[in-house]
Amino acid sequence: MPVRPQNSYANGAASVPRRSRTLLGGPGYADIADLVLSAPVIADATVRSTAKIKPAEAPNLAPGLVRLYVEVDVTALIRARTGCRRESGICSTSRPISAGRVPKFKKARVLLFARPVAGAGNQVQLVAPDAQIDWTPSADTRARKIAKDALASDAPPVITGIGNAFHVAGALPGEGETQIFLTTADQRPVSLSVLRRPGEQPRWAVALSEIVDESAAPPAPETLLWYRMACALPPMLPERSTGSLEAADAAIAREDYAFVIAALGLADARARSSNAPARPAPGKVG
Repeated sequence: MPVRPQNSYANGAASVPRRSRTLLGGPGYADIADLVLSAPVIADATVRSTAKIKPAEAPNLAPGLVRLYVEVDVTALIRARTGCRRESGICSTSRPISAGRVPKFKKARVLLFARPVAGAGNQVQLVAPDAQIDWTPSADTRARKIAKDALASDAPPVITGIGNAFHVAGALPGEGETQIFLTTADQRPVSLSVLRRPGEQPRWAVALSEIVDESAAPPAPETLLWYRMACALPPMLPERSTGSLEAADAAIAREDYAFVIAALGLADARARSSNAPARPAPGKVG
């Protein structure tokens, strides 16, 4: 199956590793979630052949890169809204190893995150420059789980931002509760709550309904809810969210929000996003 590139960045097999790949030895959960949620076609495939494309036939190619025409044999489809042929092709960009020589991809097993090419049933286009990654058991398992979770009837909504924040002080000094409402693409309710009691560590939770009950808890790491919060939550609580609060209550709300951000451990996910090539906003394919 020929595969076309989205643009002229290096693909994941030959690009400079992003931070999450360096830390985890491969694409992290957020890397793969970005790709899965943007890709109508996800395929487990083996490279059959590669051919270097002449520079004159590779427009918009960044300096130092080469463009390859890659044919693959599709072993399994993880996701496909339309038919995808067993033998397909893509165009891919790569950085030469040395003296213009390109990496050898023949027989390499890869995961492709792509979209169909109109009018070309045997071709797909990568959804991002790094949307071809080496197949590994962990990457395959992650891609399949994320694709399944995104289609589940109880999948968490796409979070688009932060609404209003409120803080209510308790009867004792240092006691109180902060509630922060999030905005979502489909208007479903999502809120954060932080409960403080004297002499205890703050406790926080996320609720996916209008009512925050005792069952509410923080999202588990490497889940779709955790990822969607990581994508959407800014590092600081916006001023407009505390516009109706007294100064003291607004200060506590900001402190509680910072506690949530720290507890989520979003630093690595944000570093990954800032280092990644541009790609479509995740959450559009579901």
